Amino acid sequence: MSSRASARPKCCVIDAPLITTPRLALRPHRMDDMEAFWAFYQTPCAEFVGAPKTRTQMFFGLSSEIVSWGWMGHGAWAIDTAEGDFIGQIAITQPPHFPEREIGWTLFAPAQGKGYATEAALVALDWAWEQGIDTLVSYIDPDNVRSIALAKRLGATHDPDAALPDGETLRETLVFRHRPDSDGNPEAYA
Repeated sequence: MSSRASARPKCCVIDAPLITTPRLALRPHRMDDMEAFWAFYQTPCAEFVGAPKTRTQMFFGLSSEIVSWGWMGHGAWAIDTAEGDFIGQIAITQPPHFPEREIGWTLFAPAQGKGYATEAALVALDWAWEQGIDTLVSYIDPDNVRSIALAKRLGATHDPDAALPDGETLRETLVFRHRPDSDGNPEAYA
């Protein structure tokens, strides 16, 4: 075997950093997360998240959020409870059709209404501000009252002048803007 054939390029893959709270762990995704996501996408809870039509589409979508860590320095975290139950995802992403970095969340039905999404989003926002990110947006369907309420709880404000993702209209998408010290971080109350 030639040395050329055996040489391997250095990999640039970077996993999501592990972030914990007393109730949650934000961790890198694992392959076994795929089945829980597929089950979620088959429920009415997925109506606002652009559910993939096939497992292959889901694989490519989730893979892009994972590889974003190495390419862009941000991406998706899986959310586990302290007991180890996988309950959803929090992500800071900017796919090519997004004009800005977005923080988005997906929580599976059994975990909704327990404050987990707020808790996960707050620590993800803290991480973003520590990285020097000065603003994030959340692109939300106007009928998604739960996500709008969460964005407001996080201190985000509606930004009607913000650019929309390619191909989307104001009838389909509201933009909520997150900024440091306006997102519910403790520093906002100091």
